[in-house]
Amino acid sequence: MASVLRFRKLCYVESAVKCTSVGYESFEIDEKLDEKEEDVLSANHFALEINKKRKQPKRQPKEWRCLDSCCWIIGYLCTTWWLLLFCYHCLPVTLLRVPELPGPGVRLKREGLTALHPVVLVPGIVTGGLELWEGRPCADGLFRKRLWGGGSFTQIFKRPLCLLEHLSLHYETGLDPQGIRVRAVPGLVGADYFAPGYFVWAVLIENLAKIGYEGKNLHMAAYDWRLSFQNTEIRDHALTRLKSKIELMYISNGYKKVVAVPHSMGVIYFLHFLKWVETPPPMGGGGGPGWCAKHIKAVMNIGPAFLGVPKAVSNLFSAEGKDVSYIRAMAPGVFDSEILGLQTFERVMRMARTWDSIVSLLPKGGEVIWGNMDRSPEEGHVCDFSKKSHSKTSLTTNNINNSDVKRGFLVKDLANYGRIISFGKPASVLHSSKLPTADSKEFSRTSTSENFNNFSCGEAWTEYDEMSRQSIQNVAADKAYTTTTLLDLLRFVAPKMMRRAEAHFSHGIAENLDDPKYNHYKYWSNPLETK
Repeated sequence: MASVLRFRKLCYVESAVKCTSVGYESFEIDEKLDEKEEDVLSANHFALEINKKRKQPKRQPKEWRCLDSCCWIIGYLCTTWWLLLFCYHCLPVTLLRVPELPGPGVRLKREGLTALHPVVLVPGIVTGGLELWEGRPCADGLFRKRLWGGGSFTQIFKRPLCLLEHLSLHYETGLDPQGIRVRAVPGLVGADYFAPGYFVWAVLIENLAKIGYEGKNLHMAAYDWRLSFQNTEIRDHALTRLKSKIELMYISNGYKKVVAVPHSMGVIYFLHFLKWVETPPPMGGGGGPGWCAKHIKAVMNIGPAFLGVPKAVSNLFSAEGKDVSYIRAMAPGVFDSEILGLQTFERVMRMARTWDSIVSLLPKGGEVIWGNMDRSPEEGHVCDFSKKSHSKTSLTTNNINNSDVKRGFLVKDLANYGRIISFGKPASVLHSSKLPTADSKEFSRTSTSENFNNFSCGEAWTEYDEMSRQSIQNVAADKAYTTTTLLDLLRFVAPKMMRRAEAHFSHGIAENLDDPKYNHYKYWSNPLETK
């Protein structure tokens, strides 16, 4: 009986083991089947995705926008900057150092030259720094800070309208507006740099220092270049201070005469000073007829503006000198945007028309010097370009007439530069008989009440200009203007500016210098009307 029971237990265990083994085998088979089903499903899903992608239309290439170009340019600039910065800090100094040639001051010092005569530097227009002494509430925090020159142009972006307001002068007196005082920065720092990296007098000052010049024998005659020359004396006593400084330098440097080095508009400003200092008071400085001969050794003019500067004309008419036109060409819609409300050039033009000094730079001498509608001093005078190295490729012979020169430089018609203003290319080359002439009636201004009745929406009338848009269109109707008719045109466009400025400056030619009228200070800065 016991043996039968052990046999049954063994069978039960054996059957249990077999059942268990069979279960495991079936479970493994089920797992393999599930994996195969998943592979099939994933393959089907992948095929469906491919079919969907094939049925979908191809994406169009992304349109290239101006913003993309700007981003790429900024990226290139930043990458270049970081690369240069890396090279500067990581490469050996000897690889980056550029051998410098000795400057003029070093060479003169080696030759034994030392400082002898004291030197006075006279800056020109725009190059001198201006700082704030009193201003409107919008200029809080700018006391004695530069509003012009020396890297102060960040204020243009922070508060542009406030800056333009403080740089403008009074439209009737040509002096300070009520509650605003802006003055010239004194000393050599007033005009050494116009902006960071943009030197004016810095290089000359540095080279003069190499041979012994310093504060006791080197002086910068700073003045407010916005004012008329006589007004610099009336408001700031600038001419008196220059006279006293020259006398002090003359005495303190062993009675050695002073050498004056004026630049650009500073040349005619110093010419005005030379007449003022010897003229009896109250108009002049009272130095007597021998003051200049006693105190001045020599005058070395740099880029003198004796006969005027033609680009001053475009500056007064539209605030678009040669330099400004490049900026406007880059972003024409930004500066005159009505949406942003900037109207930059309109505001700059109104500001410039309060600066009487610009009128001193208008062309002097009229048609005698600058030419008329059909003649100019350049006519018949063509340079021998065969001697120029840059033109040897196009001009190979020395016997070249004017037509060959024109062909070599692809010039079909030479413009008549006697026409200081011409509206359109045809107006600059056509004969005067084919052009409409400027009628004097167009320059006659109607009364204010009559103009007010004709005032239309969208026209701005201010204290700076009193022209309607129709008048502007009549002025520019295919006409050309010479230096003579130019002054009439300016009197029509900006009458208040011209009434104020013509009391301080003249632009003619003297017929008789012994005429007593030429003793007035308005003629002192015109070399054609003063002895």
